[in-house]
Amino acid sequence: MKYVALLSGGKDSCYNLVQCAANGHELVAAASLGPEHGKEELDSYLYQTVGQDAIQLVADALEVPLYRRVISGTAVEQGNEYGGRSPAAINGVLGDETEDLYALLSTVKASHPAIEGVSVGAILSNYQRVRVEHICRRLSLTPLCYLWQRDQAELLSEMIDGGMEAILIKVAGIGLKAAHLGKTLAEMQPTLKKLNDMYGSHICGEGGEYETLTLDCPLFKHKINLVDVETVVHSDNDFATVAYLRIKKAVLQRKSQTFSPQPAFPPLIGDEYAEVRSAVSRALEPSGPISESSNLHVHSLPLPELCNTSRVGRWIAVTDIASRRDTGEVSIEGEVRDCFEQLQARLATHNLTLSNCANINVFLSSMDLFARVNVVYATFFGSSPPARACVAVDLPAPVRVKLDAIAFVEQDPSDRQALHVQGLSYWAPANIGPYSQAIADGRIFISGQIGLIPSSLGLPSPPSLALETALSFQHVQRVTNALQNNSGGGWIAHQQGILYWLINASDIPHVRKGSEIYSPDAATPLLYLTVPALPKGALMEKQVVLHTGRCTVPDEDGELVQRNVKPSFTQGMLLFGLCS
Repeated sequence: MKYVALLSGGKDSCYNLVQCAANGHELVAAASLGPEHGKEELDSYLYQTVGQDAIQLVADALEVPLYRRVISGTAVEQGNEYGGRSPAAINGVLGDETEDLYALLSTVKASHPAIEGVSVGAILSNYQRVRVEHICRRLSLTPLCYLWQRDQAELLSEMIDGGMEAILIKVAGIGLKAAHLGKTLAEMQPTLKKLNDMYGSHICGEGGEYETLTLDCPLFKHKINLVDVETVVHSDNDFATVAYLRIKKAVLQRKSQTFSPQPAFPPLIGDEYAEVRSAVSRALEPSGPISESSNLHVHSLPLPELCNTSRVGRWIAVTDIASRRDTGEVSIEGEVRDCFEQLQARLATHNLTLSNCANINVFLSSMDLFARVNVVYATFFGSSPPARACVAVDLPAPVRVKLDAIAFVEQDPSDRQALHVQGLSYWAPANIGPYSQAIADGRIFISGQIGLIPSSLGLPSPPSLALETALSFQHVQRVTNALQNNSGGGWIAHQQGILYWLINASDIPHVRKGSEIYSPDAATPLLYLTVPALPKGALMEKQVVLHTGRCTVPDEDGELVQRNVKPSFTQGMLLFGLCS
């Protein structure tokens, strides 16, 4: 796709362009936000503003037009979410610096209507990612975030080995001095690794330890040569010097030749998940091991016809929501709206709204309705919509959609943590519908994960149950890890239940072989469900519920405190009757 680069001039924004090119995307313009004239730096939560005196040179080195705008807003909304969960808050926060980006990208899109994507160099900052993706959603643009959640030591080595020449232009971290300004990443790599080992400093500067200016990269048509620079020291002490490099004069030098970027790519699956793939592959072989699960009895579960609501503690479950209208006389869009009107009414009896929903399962009569249902579904949520699974089932005609929902009674909005990633990356799939990858409200709901390849959002070709299974396992774990990091940690995720959705009952023993060698599944209740179809034609989908392990317990004095509690498991067999 054609895309615009969010350009700070630093190593991350430039190296992400290299990854974009390697993934087949075409750069057509660059955009940058900075302080007003006369200010060299601005204390922005969202943007790198140091080095703005050289940003035009970076765009000229790329030979693309640069669109610039002065940052006029401030960090009005500083929470984990931006814009609010209700549909009414979809347009952002008045006066926030995020809205400067909306105005800038609106200008770029007006000048280049063919643009479909935005390059974002975010590695770890959830704050930055949430806000950029909010803008992209409003402008129907796809974030391209190939550095997101990458291992920083590995990434820095890739940048250096891949021909990135970037220098430090600001230092503000322990162990970094003004003398380090102007040094290249290659020169600084040993020091950055040492500081990481000693103090936990971020090797790529994600904690604000340093900022960079790119002088050359494989996409540059020109190299930037610094002619005159000046060191400006804000504060100089033994703990952490704050200083930056003022670029007084720089020139472009035409490169004699350029090469198509050939950056390193991270492996599609990690070693642990390669073992899962191998286990499923062996089970699929004609002479492969036969799991005991191959003898499982298959039951047909009829769908209830009445909507039910139940409450346990602070949790509300509403199940079997279907349109009460004559569905033969209403569109699928009207049917979805009617389902949500019923859900809203049920939640209102508990003084809740749709924004309290942590998880929704959507059952469709046909996956051909997926796109149309998503359009209407999205209108009921703002930022951080609930986690979700969407599958096709045999609904009684003429019903085409049913919903199940779980909501949480929050004592404070901060009770809820969300992970709503919409950008293409190597990490895990962007959401392919209006849902969050995970919602944590004491318990953690992970949206159903199919075996998509994150960088393209395509399934393996040719189809491979083994690879799809390994990828879905990896996606669940990476989503869990990212949510844990973004919420500040302090908890351990314990799996409480897993739903495996499959389109072939004969694949149950094969997927079960992968589950048997995967340690997190060892003490978790599993349910295998076969359905007619899954999104994008996937062969399997994994949906998980976890617990943070954080519980309110009495301390030695009888006071109630929050502590991590280790779960206990009892293993056995539960027999129950099913309607035939």
